[in-house]
Amino acid sequence: MNQYLQLNGITKFYGDFRALQGVNLSVDKGEFITFLGPSGSGKTTTLMIIAGFEKASTGDLLVEGESLSGLAPYERNIGIVFQNYALFPHKTAVENVYFPLQMRGINRPEGLKRAMRMLELVGLEGFAKRYPKELSGGQQQRVALARALVFEPSLLLLDEPLGALDKNLREQMQIEIKRIQRALGVTTIFVTHDQTEAMSMSDRIVVFEKGEIQQVASPLEIYHKPRTKFVAGFIGESNLIPAKVVNPAGKADNEALGACEFTPGEPVSEGQDVTLLIRPEHIRLSRKPIEGRKNVTMHVETIVNYGDNALVIGRVGNLPMRVRVLGADVVIIKEGEECCISWLPDAVFVIGR
Repeated sequence: MNQYLQLNGITKFYGDFRALQGVNLSVDKGEFITFLGPSGSGKTTTLMIIAGFEKASTGDLLVEGESLSGLAPYERNIGIVFQNYALFPHKTAVENVYFPLQMRGINRPEGLKRAMRMLELVGLEGFAKRYPKELSGGQQQRVALARALVFEPSLLLLDEPLGALDKNLREQMQIEIKRIQRALGVTTIFVTHDQTEAMSMSDRIVVFEKGEIQQVASPLEIYHKPRTKFVAGFIGESNLIPAKVVNPAGKADNEALGACEFTPGEPVSEGQDVTLLIRPEHIRLSRKPIEGRKNVTMHVETIVNYGDNALVIGRVGNLPMRVRVLGADVVIIKEGEECCISWLPDAVFVIGR
């Protein structure tokens, strides 16, 4: 992979409010990168700075080693899709897709031919003559994507483009966007607050919080090896357990759980306060202790059934715990009862900060 996009020390102030602080990021050519974080974390502000709609207070932005600072949005050769799609209501689908080519001086016959090829790529070859009001939300989204890609941009920016779609259509479009991005090889930055979208679509995820990047890693590394408590709590369901390191090689102590073995990650020291992460799906629920595992007794408070699986919520002493089990397995326990929960040392990840 070749380093393609670089953000060097990007900060952004709105008056006295600091929206971004020292954002540094390198993106390889052809990568699909997702900016993930809660509202107000800085992900969209960073995207708008890349697009040129916002100006960084300090720092620089480079594409293939060339600074984009000072260039207007239309001079940056960047394709953008917003949540509201912003299609021209008086233009047909093919005319909407042709529009950016028209603005670049491409003659109409050639431009319409390229627009039709792009509509075919997004699966809308039979809808070229329809107006936006005659298209479904998913079809409008595909037209907006085709329009952003038709002029072969150096970057594709997607700002929560699936937020207005229903669940099934959103999942379908996740697959389609990834397919199209792979087919064209365009470097893509996708902004979302939806963890599922980030996990299913990305080559790497950039987790934002309070204007700073918390972690940049692959979806699996973000999930299984979060660097901070914020990342661990924001990505997926978590049991976050305060503990003190007894042995840096792999043992910590919690008041409710007692001694817990963990798989060493980043170096920790004896006596250090840490957080233990145990994902609910890595915990096993049973009536009796299971040999070879860490076993504790949990009082079951709530069982939430999802059909194929269930979330069992309870307490070990004063410590809240969540366990995810297959739907058929939850019949062994009822709300208000006590059960045994257990896990292996490699299910415990230690977070030092």
